[in-house]
Amino acid sequence: MRSLNQDQNQTRTRPESQMLELCKITPFLYISNARSACSTALLLQERITQCINVSTKQPFPAVMLTQLRVSVLDEPQQDLYAHLDVCADAIAAEEQRGGRTLVFCKNGRSRSATVCTAYLLKYQQLSVEGALQIVRATRHVIQPNPGFMLQLQTYESDLRERREMTSSRSIQSAES
Repeated sequence: MRSLNQDQNQTRTRPESQMLELCKITPFLYISNARSACSTALLLQERITQCINVSTKQPFPAVMLTQLRVSVLDEPQQDLYAHLDVCADAIAAEEQRGGRTLVFCKNGRSRSATVCTAYLLKYQQLSVEGALQIVRATRHVIQPNPGFMLQLQTYESDLRERREMTSSRSIQSAES
């Protein structure tokens, strides 16, 4: 039986142990910090084929991969919402090609977690809470900032409305 102190000590060491690794969210979607993203050995080991860099300054890996930069600072007033569809669609397209996407930002906590969560909202039709739970299960340090959390909630609502409109159009077409 584990003691409370053992659990607390393990929780405290998890973020450090995750500083040099690519965390697998799905078989084709990974999240990390910038330092891990620039590790050629890790990228080759996990067979990463596309990188989404959600930062203004962090470098891309030296290996040749499909690259997408989303120049957003980790500040609540930044507009990451405008990029969520593009990023989610890029992840889905890479999956269709049999590839694997790594999403990263400086610390692998807020911006990259927001993008991965948005992908799960759009393509697995999860709630914000459910999607965050999946991302957090693989990378315990994630914590989208309050502004990004609001943008995720708006994105979830907008996706629901889009699905309802598509569904009602399909019903109307079938009745015609």
